[in-house]
Amino acid sequence: MEVNLDTELLISIGAIILLLACSGFFSGSETALTGASRARLHQMEQSGDEKATIVNRLRDRHTQLISAILLGNNLVNILASALATSLMISLFGEIGVAYATLVMTALVLIFAEVLPKTYALRRPIRVARFVAPLMRPIIFVLAPFVMGVNAIVDVTLRLFGVSDKSSDPDTLSDAAQDELRGAIDLHSEDAGIIMHERHMLGTILDMDEVDLSEIMIHRKNVETVDASKPIEEILEKVLSSPYTRLPLWRDDPENIIGVIHAKDVLRSLIPLQGNYSGLNIEDVAAEPYFVPETTTLRNQLNSFLERHAHFALVVDEYGALMGLVTLEDILEEIVGDIADEHDEELSGVHIVDEFTVRTEGTVTIRDLNRKCNWSLPDEEAATIAGLVINEAKVIPEIGQVFTFFGFRFEITKKERNQITELRVTELNE
Repeated sequence: MEVNLDTELLISIGAIILLLACSGFFSGSETALTGASRARLHQMEQSGDEKATIVNRLRDRHTQLISAILLGNNLVNILASALATSLMISLFGEIGVAYATLVMTALVLIFAEVLPKTYALRRPIRVARFVAPLMRPIIFVLAPFVMGVNAIVDVTLRLFGVSDKSSDPDTLSDAAQDELRGAIDLHSEDAGIIMHERHMLGTILDMDEVDLSEIMIHRKNVETVDASKPIEEILEKVLSSPYTRLPLWRDDPENIIGVIHAKDVLRSLIPLQGNYSGLNIEDVAAEPYFVPETTTLRNQLNSFLERHAHFALVVDEYGALMGLVTLEDILEEIVGDIADEHDEELSGVHIVDEFTVRTEGTVTIRDLNRKCNWSLPDEEAATIAGLVINEAKVIPEIGQVFTFFGFRFEITKKERNQITELRVTELNE
């Protein structure tokens, strides 16, 4: 009889240890399969790694995977606790319930939860590749129970008015963008991404939120050509301009009738052999391309690519000319300034010291942020002067000083109602 008791004791202890090992397997599998790098696993799959392929297929069935893991984990934990309780009661009587609770809590916490999950967090790819082939048949066996559990969960959630979010593509898209932003911020804080690369990645994600009105060249700064001028004067202006394309207008600067390309002008001059009087500049000009100022950068970039165009005139809701935008302007928003031998440095900004700049009012907030590595908001205004007026709610006078967003703005020059120059200082906390 004593031998039988010892045998039963050993069997019970062995069963508990086995069940704890199974619990640790499920816990570690959950952590590894959900926490392993999706990008690295995708790359490994493309390289022909069969185990990585299995991991990715399991992750595609995320709900079934998690449900099967939780079902298996709870089954083994409950069974292990029941065996331990029965064993302790047979050894110590009713007080064995308390002993079983304390012992199993410690064993499950240490060996079935913390230890396997910690190991899986430290080596997620290795653990995921190891457990994936084992999890696949387990999911298959538990599939009927998982389907029943998921059906009960779905019905319960619907009773509380919670719909299936997986059917909302916008939610998934927003979540994916938030995840990317978080990864960019995390790695930049760890010096994994330099500031320029962080700006590039962030701008790509923001292309659906930035309108052309925020990056366009304002009409006051647009260099145009008057079609009524003598042809010699027009040619001199076109060939001396640092820009390849120039808007052509007649009667009114806002009445754009075409766009002159310097190469087209040069091609038209060759057969004339120096006699330019018969050249009609309107015949050389291309059809103008107008876009609304509310167009997003992503839509405009796609439009440029579809039309094989590089230049567009921006208009407001009334059709009035607001400015122009080029393909280079959009690319510069992503990669930073693209300078060539004809480009000029960002004009209107003079660095006074580490925290202070003197800037013209027409300089855009985005250009100033990029040049000085600042983070002034550009949601309500496009230029630095517009930002001050928007926040001050008045048209400032020379000498007035305003403080907001952690910066000090001093008005140094003004023409009529336009702020032409400011002194901006980043306040040191």
